[in-house]
Amino acid sequence: MQVFITGGTGLIGSAVVAELIANGHTVLALARSDSAATALETVGAKAIRGDLADLPALRSGAASADGVIHLAFANDFSSPAAVAAAVAEEGAALAALGEELVDSGRPFVTCSGTPYVPGRASTEADPVPTEGPVGGRGRSVMAVLDLASRGVRSAAVRLPRTVHNEGRGGFAGLLAEMARRSGVSGYPGDGTQRWPAVHALDAAVLFRLALENAPAGTSWHAVGDVGDAVRDIATVIGRRLGLPVEALPPESYGVLGPIFSTDQPASSTHTQQALGWQPTRPSLLADLENIQP
Repeated sequence: MQVFITGGTGLIGSAVVAELIANGHTVLALARSDSAATALETVGAKAIRGDLADLPALRSGAASADGVIHLAFANDFSSPAAVAAAVAEEGAALAALGEELVDSGRPFVTCSGTPYVPGRASTEADPVPTEGPVGGRGRSVMAVLDLASRGVRSAAVRLPRTVHNEGRGGFAGLLAEMARRSGVSGYPGDGTQRWPAVHALDAAVLFRLALENAPAGTSWHAVGDVGDAVRDIATVIGRRLGLPVEALPPESYGVLGPIFSTDQPASSTHTQQALGWQPTRPSLLADLENIQP
């Protein structure tokens, strides 16, 4: 099928584009710049110029496709206002894409984060949060899943806190960037809180499987590692960068402090059993060994 994808040049998106093409699909991807368009065309995809705020471009891409995968997000965590703006932009984009697909029977795969559940690993049956700093994102995802009642084969792939490849990406990647800037590989609290993770190439396989096979209105967990202690993550980063490893106050991490401090493991048992997905790539702690000093 021809697949329209947003976020096709990012860490996850580039892996998804390659996975789709390798499995016989054609790809039309949203490109924010000439360089992004060139990168897409180099790997065999076609590009449509525009960004997530360009609703006519989104509608055009969806209208010409047999299915849609949404991955783009501003990822600006500099302030609560920036987060709110990114969430609102994504919500409008998802609504525009969804309306274009109503009554078509075509697949629409979006993404969200794995939810937090006190005291245990979250599962695919647990709801995503619809309140709090990123509650708007949860509401947008639920609206996409609700399109199942309007003739769209909608699904959500829930991504863990770190999607990684070659030591880059996700919250672990942010910790590494902060360590480079500050000279300390830090972690909030006592560091025993756990973050789930997945390799980007494994996540890409799940996006393809959801596009091809997921029933309408379903959610899936792209989780390879149920949860690594943040202190262990910081320890590998510190060793690779030659920096001391220290506990830091949660407020050191700005708007991400509360999220970074929360124990939030997640399971993908149901996803693996129901869709036949099996993560095979290196774990987060192994992949962080690729960080260059």
